[in-house]
Amino acid sequence: MAIWKEQTTPAKEPAPMSPAPTPQKDDSFSSGSASYNPPPARASTGAEKETLIAANLAIEGKIQGSGHVRVAGQFKGDVNVDGNLTIDQGAKVIGGVRASTVTIAGELEGNVDAASRVELMASGVLNGDVKAGSLTVAAGSRMRGNAEFGWEDGKGAPAVRPKVETGTAA
Repeated sequence: MAIWKEQTTPAKEPAPMSPAPTPQKDDSFSSGSASYNPPPARASTGAEKETLIAANLAIEGKIQGSGHVRVAGQFKGDVNVDGNLTIDQGAKVIGGVRASTVTIAGELEGNVDAASRVELMASGVLNGDVKAGSLTVAAGSRMRGNAEFGWEDGKGAPAVRPKVETGTAA
């Protein structure tokens, strides 16, 4: 016989769960049971966030989108952003780059294409070609490759000149 009275509380039924979201077919982050839905696009305010690849990270892949990217570690792959790319001193990027402004204080092994401005800092090393609206090269920096700059098309990117052929009509 028990000396105390066991108190029981009526069991509550759990609230019905909402159905799990269905993965989007074009969503590369989807797995079988969950999906990633990126936030809706919004107008630029000029104070956009910066994505950082930290100094102790080594990443291989592709970066594409809008916003600013700062690499302090190692990145292997192409970078295509509607924003600025900064490669910090001691960092290394291997791959092609397309960004509004590219600042190189570390090392870039690849081509810079269609940037409005490229800044090669004193500690910067660039192994590749540059096509930019303007190019700033600091004393002490190193570059191996070809450079085309100053041929802007009004959009901040170097102009692509059509090939003109001359000849006689038959």
